[in-house]
Amino acid sequence: MATAFKQAFRGLRSNPPRTALTTLGIIIGIATIVLVVAAGEGFRSFINSQVDSFGSNTVFVQTRVPPTTRARNAGSTTPGPGDALIAVTTLKNRDIEALKTLPNVADAYGVVTGQKIVTFGQNSKTAFIFGADVSRFNIDKGVLVAGRPWTEAEDAGAEQVAILGSDIAKDLFGEDDPVGKTIRVGNYNFSVIGVYQRRGSFGFSNDDQQVFMPLRTAQKKLVGVDYLFFAIAQVRDSSAAAAAAEDMTLLLRANHQITDPDRDDFLVQTQEQGLSTFNTVLAGVTFLLVAVASISLLVGGVGIMNIMYVVVTERIGEIGLKKSLGATSGAILREFLIEAAILTLAGGAVGVSFGAFLAFVVSKIASSLGLAWIFTVPITGIVLGLGVSLGIGLVFGVFPARRAASLDPIEALRYE
Repeated sequence: MATAFKQAFRGLRSNPPRTALTTLGIIIGIATIVLVVAAGEGFRSFINSQVDSFGSNTVFVQTRVPPTTRARNAGSTTPGPGDALIAVTTLKNRDIEALKTLPNVADAYGVVTGQKIVTFGQNSKTAFIFGADVSRFNIDKGVLVAGRPWTEAEDAGAEQVAILGSDIAKDLFGEDDPVGKTIRVGNYNFSVIGVYQRRGSFGFSNDDQQVFMPLRTAQKKLVGVDYLFFAIAQVRDSSAAAAAAEDMTLLLRANHQITDPDRDDFLVQTQEQGLSTFNTVLAGVTFLLVAVASISLLVGGVGIMNIMYVVVTERIGEIGLKKSLGATSGAILREFLIEAAILTLAGGAVGVSFGAFLAFVVSKIASSLGLAWIFTVPITGIVLGLGVSLGIGLVFGVFPARRAASLDPIEALRYE
């Protein structure tokens, strides 16, 4: 076996440019797989950090068009084409107060959102507004770097006070302190009472670009609604979050006078359920991208097989000489099979390194954008990359190796 390895390495060293070009397809394919797996883990860490920013033990209540309406397919919980045209107005402030009475609900708050032009002096910017009651400060983990939260009295009186995200504060005020200044949001003047620490984006939402204000202020003066877009609750016992979500579902059905679960105009989802859905989607996307990258590996494998056939042809005389000196067909087979395996394994090692480097670059770019992105190359990605490359070498190398092993020594010596 040691002799077979020596012969294989000698064959690879005989033509370095060809060896390098032969492994190129393997390098690209393996690098893509490692990048996809590593980026997936980085994205997962980002999502986990963003979900944690809502506070621990959270349950989300979303409005939705009932599945039995014409805007949805029967039994579907996925938004249909007509959902964007239908406003669900049944989630009200009184529902949130009712949720707070449940034994395992520590607190809850409702939210309305909108988009308005925000102005200070000559600086103007379109920003999202986020209206919530004071319970948000008991659940959300956002940190104020300046100022204070609004009070219950300010919310009840629909006072025009606002807390700015870090980016919108910088866009409007530069390096100046915004607290105590007056900005214009839509057609109303607001007093800035605080500024949030930078948090980064979450999905299509970026807290740093938002203007936060009391719920009733947003409802009455800016959005013009008397209902909520969604709500967030915090449970006391996270181990009983699923049971709490069921209690919340039953309470909301009673409040909305719903007797048929298929007509629910809301969706209650625990943090764990939300992460499970995300992980399922991420796994599907990762599988799809790995499948696409496998095409490059397949092309690389075919390239290696063709090159190995060329190598066998070039070394027919050598093979005949070895056989005439007593080398068995098995020894010849092992030599060329090992050569193909080493070729692809080397390409796999380079591909893993290159993929890890690309993943590192992606993590740095994400971090520069303010995302909580952790650079990691899972051991599964490394094992998968090296294992697949070795497998390709064995599978695609066996055919030229068998051809070399089956050569007749007398016929082969004629090529010497």
